[in-house]
Amino acid sequence: MNIVIKHIELIERIDQLIRLQATGSPGALASKLGISKTQVYRLIDIMKDLNAPIIYKIGLQSFIYEEEVRFRFGFVTKDLDAKEVRSIYGGNFIEKNTNFMTASRKMVRWYSSIAV
Repeated sequence: MNIVIKHIELIERIDQLIRLQATGSPGALASKLGISKTQVYRLIDIMKDLNAPIIYKIGLQSFIYEEEVRFRFGFVTKDLDAKEVRSIYGGNFIEKNTNFMTASRKMVRWYSSIAV
C-alpha cells in the first residue's frame, strides 16, 4: 500500500478516536493503531501542521480537539447548479423545493448512491 494512503488512513482513524475521546495514552493509541509511539507523535504533529487544534487531556487520558473541526481528504462531488438540477429532474423538482442547495445536495447523494 502506498505510504501516503497509509498515513491518511491512520490520520482518519486518529481523528475518529479523538472525536470519541477514546485515544487513550499515546502508548495505548500506538497499540490500537499497530504503530510505534514515535509514529503517533509524528502523525499528531502532521495533524497540528494541518491546523488541527489537538491537545492531550490528562484527566480523560485522551487526545481531544479544543474546538470542533473536521478532517477531510479526497475528492468530493460538487453541488449541482440550477441548470444541472433542472436537466436531471425536468424542471419540476426546483418548483417544489424552494431551498436549492438542499435539493442539490440530495441529488449528489442520490447520484453517489447509484454510481458504481
